[in-house]
Amino acid sequence: MKTIDIRTTQNVVIEYELASAWERVVGFIIDFIVVLAIYVILMLLLATITSGNFFESDMFIGVLLGIVPVALFMLYQFLSEAIADGQSWGKRAVGIRVVRLDGKEPGLTDFLLRAVLYLVDAFVTFGILGLLFIVSSDKSQRLGDLTANTTVIRSKPSNHFGLAEILRINTLENYTPNFPEVRRLNESDMLAIKQIINRCQKHPNAAHRAILNDLVTRLCAQLGVQVPPRDKLEFLKTLIRDYIVLTR
Repeated sequence: MKTIDIRTTQNVVIEYELASAWERVVGFIIDFIVVLAIYVILMLLLATITSGNFFESDMFIGVLLGIVPVALFMLYQFLSEAIADGQSWGKRAVGIRVVRLDGKEPGLTDFLLRAVLYLVDAFVTFGILGLLFIVSSDKSQRLGDLTANTTVIRSKPSNHFGLAEILRINTLENYTPNFPEVRRLNESDMLAIKQIINRCQKHPNAAHRAILNDLVTRLCAQLGVQVPPRDKLEFLKTLIRDYIVLTR
């Protein structure tokens, strides 16, 4: 599974799993089916309102069959991704979403560029160009992604941890918290910390150690506590234990 490191606006580097080409293709097919259903409903309504007269012109039939579905798909992609935090219905069903490579939240311009360039990535080239770009690029970017500085990641990585797994880290009976300031954090923060612990233990390399040190430094600054001189992994585990005890 290809991964990518993205530095957030808080200057913390997080590793994400990139969506595979097949996941993106399946998401596209689901979206296309949704748009096709919307298109059929609109055509039925139009036929009812105009008593079928609208379909007597060959020019209008050509427009309806050739241009409208493509335009409707691009509009659907733009609106759904803009409204649902980078997830169309197809992407949500597959479990993938759009993110910017610079760590910022994707904006309307980004979603618009991605939607418009479906015309080249998917329709004009029958999806071949977009698929080739996704498979061959290091960051799995189609032309729309390259233009908007985005890519598509898995919403939940394969080694995703839930709160139940966190609760099993250690026995917390008769436990006295060391850092009561940890209540300033939330469950999402704890899940992110647990994932970083797992990655550092699974891949103890220089890059992950740098991420670990940076995270610990920033957490200490946020919580107003002294940076631990040695075992930073144990410090993060202690924060998680403290959080569980203090928020139960």
